[in-house]
Amino acid sequence: MTKDDKIKIFNLLKAASDNLCGYSSPDFERMPDFVDDADYQSQPCNGESQGAENSTLLNINKKISECKRCSLCASRKNVVPGMGVPSPLVLVIGEGPGEEEDKQGLPFVGPAGQLLDKMLAAIGLSRQKNCYIANIVKCRPPMNRNPLSEEADSCRPFLDAQIAALKPKAILCAGSVAVKNLFHTDSGVLRLHGQILDYNGIPVVTTWHPSALLRDPANKRPAWEDLKIFKNVLLKIEPGYEN
Repeated sequence: MTKDDKIKIFNLLKAASDNLCGYSSPDFERMPDFVDDADYQSQPCNGESQGAENSTLLNINKKISECKRCSLCASRKNVVPGMGVPSPLVLVIGEGPGEEEDKQGLPFVGPAGQLLDKMLAAIGLSRQKNCYIANIVKCRPPMNRNPLSEEADSCRPFLDAQIAALKPKAILCAGSVAVKNLFHTDSGVLRLHGQILDYNGIPVVTTWHPSALLRDPANKRPAWEDLKIFKNVLLKIEPGYEN
């Protein structure tokens, strides 16, 4: 990490603390399991590869654990900073922790998380190998509602710090809340899914949140098309990344 990188991350953490108190398509031969299995049941999830060994992420996580910038801190059981490898090919951004995530302090570990793992595996990705998973807000909104704008804004310095520290090669936004807050736009998944967007030089693709796919499995097929587009992006960045 260069001196400029460290300064940038320090400034992001300081800001948080101060406020604290075309292309060609490869051959996809068949639909993956997540498209075919509308009645997906959760399976045990291995969270051992959280990037805790990275000191910068540890510092960010510490700031997150101390955060009381919005009312979500009052009802949380655990903060959920994120998990994955410290230098990921892909950063996956969701909306916020659910009940199971709040209990465990890890992102995407409930049924939606298990579906996300299957979606990532379908294009050669995993949180154990080449992904880091985070959310727009790091504490569970009551009743799993969408984060309020002020809650998302309060958490934004942490997400910015994570992006600066992780330096992902690409970003996958899971759902409207993620893409709307990342880009500060009113456009959601219905308008933006499948497009290749740009976030400060990082290619971004948006698709449905796994929980939305569990509610309406009919959207699994268009989500698969989104993932194929995303895989093409990744193959251009890092050919052979699946190996």
